[in-house]
Amino acid sequence: MAGVVGTEEPRRAGVRAVQILAVAACYYAAAQLGLLRELTVGGAVVTPIWPPTGVAVTALLVLGLGCWPGVTLGAFFAVLSLTTPGPEVLGVLVGNTAAPVCAALLLRRARFRTDLSRLRDGLALVFLGALTAMLISATIGVGLLVLSGSLAGHSFWIVWLAWWVGDAMGVLIVTPLLLLLVHGVRRPLPLGRWKEAAALVLAACAVVPLSAYSSISLLFLVYPLIIWAALRFQLMGSVPCALLTSVVATVAATDEVGAFAGLNRVEIMVKLQAFNGAMALTALLLSAVIIEQHNTRRSVERACQELVEVLEHLTAGEAPPPRPHSGTDGDRGRQPEAP
Repeated sequence: MAGVVGTEEPRRAGVRAVQILAVAACYYAAAQLGLLRELTVGGAVVTPIWPPTGVAVTALLVLGLGCWPGVTLGAFFAVLSLTTPGPEVLGVLVGNTAAPVCAALLLRRARFRTDLSRLRDGLALVFLGALTAMLISATIGVGLLVLSGSLAGHSFWIVWLAWWVGDAMGVLIVTPLLLLLVHGVRRPLPLGRWKEAAALVLAACAVVPLSAYSSISLLFLVYPLIIWAALRFQLMGSVPCALLTSVVATVAATDEVGAFAGLNRVEIMVKLQAFNGAMALTALLLSAVIIEQHNTRRSVERACQELVEVLEHLTAGEAPPPRPHSGTDGDRGRQPEAP
């Protein structure tokens, strides 16, 4: 027995080390993607969407809190790729690590399900994982910039807002997508649904660029598309649509074209973040509502079927069959097929 325990411990340590390195690599790669598009606001360079926060929160939820060193390591190399590390970098690393860890703890406290199968899961991800926890990284990061003299004091709030919203958008857009990939699609779509999915993809490829690059500001056109995707395909449709829309709008905003032409940098940031936030909230919460309704309907249908079987046995003068273990837990990770 002692030999078995002695073998298991190094194996677990090795698995954890691999997980930490994988999280660091994914965090760094996501950071490089986020840095492709930047905005200068209040004398500081910010990213409208910071994908690493979504990667970090997902890793902590799926792999456990023990992988937090991977978040710190990935953040360190991301900062190293931008500038020479100084004393303030330690505080930035603390903030970038503490915010996702706090998000994971708050979500666990709220009994968050990673399949986002309930409305309360969507609300928890929005208000606890994104809007609340990301206050930590924004406050520490911008506060250190002001204290070190890298940022003027009068620019604190506008830079803080951009930093906070960028981190929150990383959670709102990237985390649902990664959780969807983790759980996967449990059953294939019928042929008719594939045709509808193809139509949705074609519509998205046509409507999203038109809405973002049109000079008459047609951003509102994406909402019927998001609603269609959420109603018919739930997270499997709405999350990719939200990601595509956010990326295209961010490119248009940083290029100052289309719906963002003629605006100053602050106006661009406010308009882009308001649009991205409203669109992501619509996609996530509407999908969660539809999934919860489908799960409730399945539970009712299953209960009715069990009641029918009991009545049939009682009518025949037989003892009712033993009640099988509830499949609720087994259905948590399954997205129901939309009608």
